[in-house]
Amino acid sequence: MEILMIEDNESVCEMIEMFFLKEEWQVVFSHDGKKGLDIYFADPEKWDLVILDLMLPTLDGINVCKEIRKSKSTVPIIMLTARDTESDQVIGLEIGADDYVTKPFSPLTLVAKIKALMRRTNQFYKQSEENKELSDDIVQTTFLTMSVKTHETTLYDKALDNLTPKEFDLLYTMAKSPKQVFSREQLLQIVWNYEYFGDERTVDAHIKKLRQKIDTIGPQVIQTVWGVGYKFDDSGVER
Repeated sequence: MEILMIEDNESVCEMIEMFFLKEEWQVVFSHDGKKGLDIYFADPEKWDLVILDLMLPTLDGINVCKEIRKSKSTVPIIMLTARDTESDQVIGLEIGADDYVTKPFSPLTLVAKIKALMRRTNQFYKQSEENKELSDDIVQTTFLTMSVKTHETTLYDKALDNLTPKEFDLLYTMAKSPKQVFSREQLLQIVWNYEYFGDERTVDAHIKKLRQKIDTIGPQVIQTVWGVGYKFDDSGVER
């Protein structure tokens, strides 16, 4: 796995590098936001994961993340923040980060989160060796079609582009069971894996961003069931 870590604290980088080498992960470090972004865009297809500090010289992590997502890249992004505040975490998730880790953190916790994130992401890209039937790779409802194999999503006969891996996973999970209500805890377990140590704000932030992208195409298909959670339903949509 090829990882780009943009973090200005060299001591943190040195510590993390030891743990990554143990996992046989290749990592390139940048200690500057703009330089890190330049490294990323020099070969965007190279990177399997970006780890991004919130506070960086020349260009902060929020703007680095925005630029990556503006390019329609779906590379998984984990954001590091030294501030344990709801606003920082939610902003990071809303602009396209897939997860966050609050400093100070244990390297083992970061490694566990990376493994959980990549396992879930790869599951949607990898074709099953045991069952290659196309029906297992496609979800189709009244107005939505999603392909796990190609990672393409069509809604109202229009391409729903630029979904992050987590946004794709959320929509896919709910669309597989239309009208079923999923609690936030269930979505955390299914989409972020049982090893994910997070809170319900993570789900809310991703749902908000996903809804914004759906709104640009047509009527909303993700509904809030107050006091319970969320569900997908396009059966009664009028276009």
